[in-house]
Amino acid sequence: MNLQDAATNYVFDPGPRVALPVAGTDLLFPVHRIYCVGRNYAAHAVEMGHDPNKEPPFFFQKNPDNLVVGGEFPYPPMSSDVHHEIEMVVALKSGGDSIAIERALDCVFGYGVGLDMTRRDLQGKAKEMGRPWEVGKAFEASAPCSPLVPASHIGHPAEGAIWLDVNGARRQTGDLNQLIWKVPEMISYLSSLFTLAAGDIIMSGTPAGVGAVNRGDVLHGHIDGVGELEVRVV
Repeated sequence: MNLQDAATNYVFDPGPRVALPVAGTDLLFPVHRIYCVGRNYAAHAVEMGHDPNKEPPFFFQKNPDNLVVGGEFPYPPMSSDVHHEIEMVVALKSGGDSIAIERALDCVFGYGVGLDMTRRDLQGKAKEMGRPWEVGKAFEASAPCSPLVPASHIGHPAEGAIWLDVNGARRQTGDLNQLIWKVPEMISYLSSLFTLAAGDIIMSGTPAGVGAVNRGDVLHGHIDGVGELEVRVV
């Protein structure tokens, strides 16, 4: 028996389901899981002290309720070094196990602009001690995101500028064609590790130029053909 189906009397109200708006519609995209690809732009891998030519893709997770739709990013507690990481968001409409690269894009519903906000000091301590990264990655409001744009409208972006300005000054810049692991490869590889499902989100990695934010900063992200994202740090 499926406990989700059987449970009609919850101990407490489970609350609303996490969802992202679909641009230009009143539709909502229900979110299942969030997977993040680490060091997927060569220049960013180098700035983090790694050799991008020697590493297969690796993934970590954020929680669905870490998502916020633009607006405000509350500076988190227990950290004095919070970094921005602009990323293309890939939203899946279907999934499975061991998905072939040639059919991976069939699983994609659409794309968005996202930020993988990171408590870099806490992540650094976790790395030093060989511990998981959740304390640095999966905290409240750590995944600001724009509304999703369906692939049926824009296709599957494989090139185009991705950038982030902080207070009007360019901090990060790159091109989607610089992704080490392309979207079909990410989906295929990830599906060998997990059973992917409709509603899954993949944050595809960030270009070089990550850096600290401060309260009052305004972050403006852009991806050609996908959209814009503006967030104020509060």
